[in-house]
Amino acid sequence: MSQVTTATLIEMKQRGEKIAVLTSYDASFTRVLEDAGVPVILIGDSLGMVIQGQESTLPVDVSDMVYHTRCVVRGRRNTLLIGDMPFMSYSSAEQALTTAGRLMKDGGAHMVKLEGGATQLETVRQLTSSGIPVCAHLGLLPQSVHKLGGYRVQGRDEEAARIMREDALALESAGAQMLVLECVPSQLAADISRSLMIPVIGIGAGPECDGQVLVLYDMLGITPGKPPRFVKNFLEDADSIADAVRAYVKAVQDGSFPGPEHCFQ
Repeated sequence: MSQVTTATLIEMKQRGEKIAVLTSYDASFTRVLEDAGVPVILIGDSLGMVIQGQESTLPVDVSDMVYHTRCVVRGRRNTLLIGDMPFMSYSSAEQALTTAGRLMKDGGAHMVKLEGGATQLETVRQLTSSGIPVCAHLGLLPQSVHKLGGYRVQGRDEEAARIMREDALALESAGAQMLVLECVPSQLAADISRSLMIPVIGIGAGPECDGQVLVLYDMLGITPGKPPRFVKNFLEDADSIADAVRAYVKAVQDGSFPGPEHCFQ
């Protein structure tokens, strides 16, 4: 696999090639993912739950993210690395620049991800004007779980769907180079994916997105508790972790994942 860049992902979208994304938090798993053909790795603040054992992503801080990004970089050869901006680390555009600078300079991330729509437009503009690639995130926002009243599907009513469509277009206009849609009705996600030039990566957002992302520990079936509806355990029918990751990549690429049972209406 040659070096994956933001331009690579735009070209994949234009060719109709699905983009398989997984999270990783260390060098060893990163090498497994890359060898299996995963082009994009997200160092997610989900590490707060699957690595640290927290109840949510909220306790994760910038130092945690920098440390785990460094670990991933040591296992990486060609993948594009996206680093999550943790909770309360981008409350202003100035703070966001500082956080993004640490994730990229100290951690080695190639792109940063932040949650939110219209309220983040100025921050996205500031980051991208400073040469920092941004992945936006709409739908279910884990960092706003208390405000949302839990982990619930977003965009089901007409007004919420309209706002999400407008936010997606505005984020692209502000300079975002990728968008994650989480827990969004499949038809809404399909509409947004078709309306944007940038790649749209779904998690619980149906098969019509330009790619899919899962938390690695979820797709291996080793996260404690009941998995979310949008998760499939790929290790269940595989002989090894590497085989499970290859099966995930293939399923994303051929469109067999997510299936109807993993989607919301």
